[in-house]
Formats: sequence, structure tokens, C-alpha cells
Amino acid sequence: MIEDCLKLTSYFGERNRTGRTFLADSQLDLFGRREIPISVLLRGAEGFGLKHHLRTDRLLTLSEDLPIVSVAVDARARIETLLDDLRSFEHRGLVTLERARMLRGDIGPLQLPDDLHEATKMTVYVGRQERIYRVPAFAAVCDLLHRRGIAGATVLLGVDGTAHGQRTRARFIGRNADVPMMIIAVGSGERIARVLPELGGLLRRPLITLERVQVCKQDGELIELPHALPAVDGTGMAVWQKLMVYTSERALHDGQPVHRELVRRLRSSGARGATALRGMWGFHGETPPHGDRLLQLGRRVPVVTIIIDTPDRIGASFDIVDELTAEHGVVTSEMVPATAMIAGDHRDGDLRLAPHRLAR
Repeated sequence: MIEDCLKLTSYFGERNRTGRTFLADSQLDLFGRREIPISVLLRGAEGFGLKHHLRTDRLLTLSEDLPIVSVAVDARARIETLLDDLRSFEHRGLVTLERARMLRGDIGPLQLPDDLHEATKMTVYVGRQERIYRVPAFAAVCDLLHRRGIAGATVLLGVDGTAHGQRTRARFIGRNADVPMMIIAVGSGERIARVLPELGGLLRRPLITLERVQVCKQDGELIELPHALPAVDGTGMAVWQKLMVYTSERALHDGQPVHRELVRRLRSSGARGATALRGMWGFHGETPPHGDRLLQLGRRVPVVTIIIDTPDRIGASFDIVDELTAEHGVVTSEMVPATAMIAGDHRDGDLRLAPHRLAR
């Protein structure tokens, strides 16, 4: 386990450019040159940011500007060096840094640190066409997690990325076998620890990250409210907070998919931003893993909606989330120790890590 890792995440528009190049291409080119062990580029379904401009796939136009999320994980020193290069890019959007632990290679029995025991978010990275005993790897992983009682898992399809430092990207013609996918799973630290050696035996070259989370809701039931975090820590560094809402395309509120109604309500409420990512496979609770199938009238794919804001605003956003997830989904909360909102020359926030940590 590499304990001192950072996860760098950027949220921006698909058509954002830096010079003559799309920002997404410039970022992933950089991740490839630096041989970042884990990175993935995800195309969102809907969202809004600082200027509250709605980006959505419902418009069906050639000028779509969908939300883009890029994620990169590496040792802390390497990510901090990467930030120096990213600052030279023209950027409009949100950038966050979060603490993570990374597992690579052989995974045996593992004693998780104390701060991961309450609840853990585990992200497993596999290739698009990777297979385990003739079964797609993402499906085999979800089946194992479901059998072991993990609360839920969502498979997100990457369009570009690096795995073990090797750059791969999706192309119109080709198998795209190695383009990374990410499987986000949430469960108790005890159950995650028990399943890790099995995952290590299942996957040929495991790439896994672990992060601390708080489970606030499960299957419509309120477990606990998000932890009340200070606006700044003891050193004066700003602290931010993130909600992740795991639902399904078929979960409706007043006839609308929950994630679309959630984005609309949050945007009207003055929240700083939200991004909905449509998955392709997954499960929550007792429902077996599932996704889209041929000759199916309604989509059954999972959706994850990410909300990042200051702690004083998260409470109001959670009230909206709570109402819309009265019957469905899993909701988690996390602390975000470094956040910067960038609009051209204007920057709000700081990418220095706030040392504040949640008490158990």
C-alpha cells in the first residue's frame, strides 16, 4: 500500500481549450508523459459550475459542451510536481485535491488504518475489454462485491487515461481494450478489507484506491447527517465538502430521473456546482448488478452525482438530496482538503492541503 497519495480531480467543460488544444487532451498528454499510474477521463451527462451554465446531453446538438471530469492518483510528491505544470494551462472549472491510499501488485490480507474502518470508498480500475474467466472484468468485480455485502458499486466508462503509467484512449475504430474504467464501491471498512485479497486474486494487475467516507443514506433511509465541518481549519486553510449521490436512471421523482431533478434543484438553490456521471453497470443494496440491455424500453444504468461546496452550503444541498432520495440510492459525504475554482485569471481557493482531519 502506498499511503501518502493524492487524488487530483478537475471538473470543466468538454470544449474548454488551453491555447489551440482541448484542455482534456492537454491534461491526459501530461499524465501520459509523467507516467501517472492511475488516471481516467470521464464524460458527464449533466452539470453546472461557477457561472451556473447548464451542460447537458439532452440538447442533442453538434455543439454539445458536456461536463468533463479528469482524475489522477499518484504519490503526493509526484502530484504536487504535476500541479506546477497544470498551472500553465488555461483553465475554467474546479480543481480538487483529496487524500487517498493506493494498492498495486500483489494484495494479501490487509489491516486497514483506523480512519478507514467506519466506511470506505474503494475505486477499482480495469480495462474496457479486460476479462476474467471469459466474463468482463467490471461485471466479475461487481458480482464479487455484491456477494460480499458491499453497499453499492457503480461502473464508469473512461474515454482516456493511464493505467500502470501507460497512456490509452478510446478510438472510433478499435477494440479499446486497455482504456480504463473505474468501479466506485462503498462499504464498511471491515467488509472492504475482507474483499481486498479476493480482488487481488481475481485481477491480473490490480489498481485500487481507498478513501475515507461517511455514509449518510442507504436505500432511502437516513443514517446520519453529513459531519459539520469548519469553514477553515486551525491554520486558516479553507475546508470544503463533497456529497456523492448514487442512484439509477430509472429512479424517478415527479416523473423525472432523480439525478436530473437534483441538478435542476441545486442550480436553482445557488449551489456552486454539481456533475452527474452516467454509469454502465452496477448495483445498490440487495438488487443484483445490472445495466443496459438490448430491447429494453427504459434505461437501468446507475448514475452518480457529485456536489462540492463550502461546508456552510452543504447543509442546504443535503436537504435537497435528502428529499429526492427518500426511496432510492446511497449518499456519502467526504471532506475535501484543497479546492480551487478557476475562471481565467480569477482563482478562488488554494491547492495547499488543509491539515484538518475528521475525528472518528
